Amino acid sequence: MFVLAEIIKGIGLLASLVFDILFFLLVVRIILSWVNPDPYNEFVKIVYRITDPILGPFRRLPLQMGGIDLSPILVFILLSVLRNVVLNVIYQFALKLV
Repeated sequence: MFVLAEIIKGIGLLASLVFDILFFLLVVRIILSWVNPDPYNEFVKIVYRITDPILGPFRRLPLQMGGIDLSPILVFILLSVLRNVVLNVIYQFALKLV
């Protein structure tokens, strides 16, 4: 059971890494919105392709105030809550196996 618990902890670390990458890409997306980058740049395309499905549903909500889009803040809060729930479930499950 110890090996299975370690594998599940590894899955938790992998999930944590995925959430960290999403947070980083959202920060990059916010910075890119300030500088108006070349939309045909491959890096910009990849960042938009990954973050658009996450930000899209929240952009439909009335979260714009004076030209400032507040939807990324809501996404950060929800991703933080989701991250804590997912990691807590994974680690609690791993602890039960030890």
